[in-house]
Amino acid sequence: MNLLLDTHVWLWSMLEPDRLSRRARRELTAPANTLILSPVSVWEVLVLADKGRVVLHPDPWSWIRTALTVRPMNETPVTFEVAFGSRSIRLGHDDPADRFIAATAMVHDLTLVTADAALLECPDIKVLPAA
Repeated sequence: MNLLLDTHVWLWSMLEPDRLSRRARRELTAPANTLILSPVSVWEVLVLADKGRVVLHPDPWSWIRTALTVRPMNETPVTFEVAFGSRSIRLGHDDPADRFIAATAMVHDLTLVTADAALLECPDIKVLPAA
């Protein structure tokens, strides 16, 4: 299965894996599954760190680089189709990061691993509940 990790799922998998459901932990470690991360999630973590909503040591940039080395992720492109999809996807709110991540799942036919209720209810994408 091709699994696109929502930003919080990526952070939880690295910092607080017990927050993930047993099934999500199993799927994230299954050798047959491919783990994928959007560059939007990297951007979102940097924004969260700038706002003080997440503290990463020694600094956000170093933490991200180390995290991507410790648990390598496949990077999915932010394409024109993803940009178009971010505006057409049926999502209950207008959060730009969520819209881009959901559109990435839709356009590239990925399963989004998330605990976000709005994303779990999105009819346009496949989801795997993370909590």
